[in-house]
Amino acid sequence: MAPNVPAGRRIYAIGDIHGRADLLARLYAMIFRDAEGAEVLGKTLVYLGDYIDRGPDSRQVIDMLLAPLPRGFRAVHLRGNHDAWLVDFLADIAAGPGWLNNGGHATLASYGVGRPLGLTLASRLSATQAALDRALPEAHRRFFQGLGDWHVEGDYLFVHAGIRPGVALDRQTPDDLLWIRDEFLYSDADHGHIVVHGHTIRDEPELMANRIGIDTGAFMSGRLTAAVFERASVRFLAT
Repeated sequence: MAPNVPAGRRIYAIGDIHGRADLLARLYAMIFRDAEGAEVLGKTLVYLGDYIDRGPDSRQVIDMLLAPLPRGFRAVHLRGNHDAWLVDFLADIAAGPGWLNNGGHATLASYGVGRPLGLTLASRLSATQAALDRALPEAHRRFFQGLGDWHVEGDYLFVHAGIRPGVALDRQTPDDLLWIRDEFLYSDADHGHIVVHGHTIRDEPELMANRIGIDTGAFMSGRLTAAVFERASVRFLAT
């Protein structure tokens, strides 16, 4: 039997945005136009995480995600590894080098945080941490801290990176949910749900027997992708 979502519902899952507010605005327009004439359906927007870093407008993306959606839509915001990096850095400067070397500087710039002066790496990281802590709006802080790890609807499991095959959902580690690649991507295991994920960039959406990948590298490709699920159908919208 084909995987399904509950009758009366339509799900839009959005891949990794990475600071591209321009593409999110375009994809929103496509989604809201697609939803015209479907007022009787309950519509869920599931965001798969990695809202920040690399692209130029991380702060604007978070503002957009916090804005009210049209009537009939509800939002589910999941955590990506880049979103977790920001939270980790605010708690411990040890997370700084990994984050900053993977796009974090773009996020800092979007919040008006420049590159500090300092004689040592630790002093520069501490100054950056303090500046970001001051610059981050409280609503944004609550947003990052409140992100979920997964969402299940119908026969689909939505998560940022994937899951470890053979491990029950309630025993998955945050590290795997945010970072896993090969062990998940190349598994043909039945995960109990079709796993819808981002994190691993492909030129086109990947529609596999046990997973659907929708990270199309928006920050560099200009292509932000959404998967649309209704009853037993799956289709895609992309900028």
